[in-house]
This record gives sequence, structure tokens and C-alpha cells, in this order.
Amino acid sequence: MRDAYHEELEALTGRLVEMTRLVRTAMSQATTALLDADLELAETVIAQDDGVDLLHAEIETSIYELMATQQPVAVDLRTIVTSLQMAADLERMGDHAGHIAKIARMRHPESAIPPGLRGTIVEMGSIAENLITKAADCVVSRDIRLARELEKDDDDMDRLHRRLFRVLLAKDWDHGIETAIDITLAGRYYERYADHAVRVARDVVYLVTGGRDMDAATTHLP
Repeated sequence: MRDAYHEELEALTGRLVEMTRLVRTAMSQATTALLDADLELAETVIAQDDGVDLLHAEIETSIYELMATQQPVAVDLRTIVTSLQMAADLERMGDHAGHIAKIARMRHPESAIPPGLRGTIVEMGSIAENLITKAADCVVSRDIRLARELEKDDDDMDRLHRRLFRVLLAKDWDHGIETAIDITLAGRYYERYADHAVRVARDVVYLVTGGRDMDAATTHLP
């Protein structure tokens, strides 16, 4: 019975890693769809979000069953609690990628991104993909040094988010209100996607150390 219990705990990690793969692909495809006005790719991202939702539901069901039947304590309890939180954050990341794809679909056949902002969106998409790749590595390796790096990467995303607003508020903005709204929403979705990746990293820190202070965790590593 206990062997089956620990196998189920390990299976939770596998499902979480699969969720990270799905939301990374979703963000990559959503960014491409947004920049290239690719309607087919946008529809693919939107449709595939059901797969993320299904994995989230499977993780929740497994966790509730484990808590009801095994009464986990100590590290096992932290594993279960953080898995539940990580799954929720990853599900929201899939939603944010889907929202970006919906902007692309809404503005098709035109691109929602003016030429002068394409480079910024490309960079935001790249940072988002890097963040979720590192988050996946953290989930598997439980490396809190790597988890700490995500906050630094998130600072880069915040910097780009602020850059978007400077462009939107500039006196020479001439792309209209509709485009400004699209850019505002897209920027917010990228920024929130990054925030959720950082929350996954913080959950890894909590799982390993029992605390959520990344600075303290890094300082006290051997």
C-alpha cells in the first residue's frame, strides 16, 4: 500500500511536468499567432487548453484521494499541498496563453501588434518560455538556486511591461485606442504568466525548505 502511495506522489510530479510542457507550447504558439496573425495557430492554442484543464482536474482528484486515504504529514504533506498550488498556477498560465491567442483571433487577418512593438513582444514571449522551462526544471530537480533565478527573469518581464506602457502613453502614439487596448491586455497576460511561473518556483522553495523566503533559502544553502 505504501509503495502505491509513493508511486502516486511521484506521478503527481510527472503530471506537473506535463502541464509545464503544455503551457510552454501554448505560449510559444500564442506569441507566433499574435505576431503573424495566424488564425489556425491561434485556434489550436485555444482548443488545446482543454488538455491543461484536464491535467489540472486529474491532479486535484489524486490529491484529494491521497489526503483522504493516506493522511500525509511532513514532507509528503508539503509535496501534496505544493502540487495542488502549482497545478492551479500552471492552469492559469494556460489561460493567459489562450487569452493572447484570442487577441490574435479577434484581429485576424491583421496583426494586433504594430511594427514598432514587435521586438518587445518577441522578447516577452522568449522570457515567458524561458521562465516556464526553468520552472519545469525546478519541479523535477527541486533546485532552489534555479528557483531563485526565476525572480530575476521576472524582473526582465516587468521591465518590458513598463516599456509597453511608455510607448502607449507617448504623445506620438498613432495606432488608435483599439490597438492600445490589445497591447495593454497582451502585456498584462505575459506579465501574469511570468508571475505564475515565479509562484511555482516559490512553491519548490517551500517544498524543500519549509519556508518561502527565496533570499534566505539561497543564503543558507551549503
